[in-house]
Amino acid sequence: MTPVETLRGQSIAVFGLGGSGISTVRALVEGGAEVTVWDDNVVARERAAHAGYRLVDLARADWKGFRLFVLSPGVPLTNPTPHWTVKLANAAGVPIVGDIELFSRERAARAPEAPFVAITGTNGKSTTTALIAHVLREAGRDVALGGNIGTPVLDLSPPANARTHVIECSSYQIDLAPSLAPSVGLLINVTPDHLDRHGDLARYAGIKERLAARSEIALVGVDDEICRDIYARLKERGGARRVEAISGAESPIADIFVSRRRVIARSESEPVVDLDDARALRGAHNAQNAAFACGAARVLGVKREQIVRAFGSFPGLAHRMEEVACAGRVLFINDSKATNADAAEKALLSFHDIHWICGGRPKEGGIESLRPLFARVAKAYLIGEATEEFAHTLDKAVPFEPCETLQAAIAAATHDAMGSKAREPVVLLSPACASFDQFANFEARGNVFRAAVAELLNRRHAAAEPTIGGGA
Repeated sequence: MTPVETLRGQSIAVFGLGGSGISTVRALVEGGAEVTVWDDNVVARERAAHAGYRLVDLARADWKGFRLFVLSPGVPLTNPTPHWTVKLANAAGVPIVGDIELFSRERAARAPEAPFVAITGTNGKSTTTALIAHVLREAGRDVALGGNIGTPVLDLSPPANARTHVIECSSYQIDLAPSLAPSVGLLINVTPDHLDRHGDLARYAGIKERLAARSEIALVGVDDEICRDIYARLKERGGARRVEAISGAESPIADIFVSRRRVIARSESEPVVDLDDARALRGAHNAQNAAFACGAARVLGVKREQIVRAFGSFPGLAHRMEEVACAGRVLFINDSKATNADAAEKALLSFHDIHWICGGRPKEGGIESLRPLFARVAKAYLIGEATEEFAHTLDKAVPFEPCETLQAAIAAATHDAMGSKAREPVVLLSPACASFDQFANFEARGNVFRAAVAELLNRRHAAAEPTIGGGA
């Protein structure tokens, strides 16, 4: 934990008592602040009361007594309309911040030179964050990994000169962190997203740009027009001490880019790393993530041989094109996180001879947009509520089999893949659907896939073993 000692003795209000909210309350209390908490959810309030925290209905509180208001990132700050607590805080002139801001203040007070890598972007930030942390750990560094990727930032060990914090930041978190100033800031890409929360694309992009602009070293993607414009502005005004352009493809302006699956630093003759040696980084979409991770590792002083070794051992993220098993030539890939067609597209682009398990609760548009990739699919195995809709889309284009359940689909897909003559048949769970018709969430769906594959392969292995012992 990082106790928030910079607010010792101050009266602080906290709204939102989910994972990051409770983490914030613990850190504030540990640091000596006087904390008042509230949540619209009764169950969340009961949990907080049971833990001994001071509950006060903020709708009836005297806001003039609060030094600061800490808002959970999931609560609307501006759009579509500010939350009622935001209106009260603004009316009372109480500054509104989030947990990333509290961490930034603690770093400034405790160890302002402590390495702090902050990563944002519309897509790819979780993989990039995890990969950077893995590279640094493999190089022998003390690494604290968290933020939007999982562990709340204030649950991590405190900033220290010999410890590197690698923190994923969402646009919501950046919006609540006015003093965020990483030593290395990564802006991977910007495409339209969360516009209901930010009002329009310009505001959303501006929030993302803020992280890079306040970094000592900024690594900015140049694979989309918005980020190219941001890169040009930062170079022109010199807001960051150093700005580097990063690309997942060949680019005339990039300092680090990818060519023929090799990450290239323009200043060096030898490639930094060959991505064909990194099984967890399959697919064109991972090229950009790999280029950013290489860029961050290099500016943090990691040697090339350490980067190469770490890329080879990187396990990837759970439920994101996760290789869960290999039986002979057959790969089993868990891409349960692909809850829409755009996400599933990345997996379909990464393999051939695909035995595709798809379905669940369908999203608007279904899988029609994936039609150009149907030639990569040997057969589809349909599950859940989307079965009829997907069967109609696949009709006459891809052989398919309605399976209803994930377990039935795994058994059918495994049987067919084992009989394939392809060089590397793939049993791919990439549902292009929400999970809620049959599972609590995509994680539960992916865990069932993992377990069912392991059980099926164990049964096949046991059946293939010769019987020992014998007859009369």
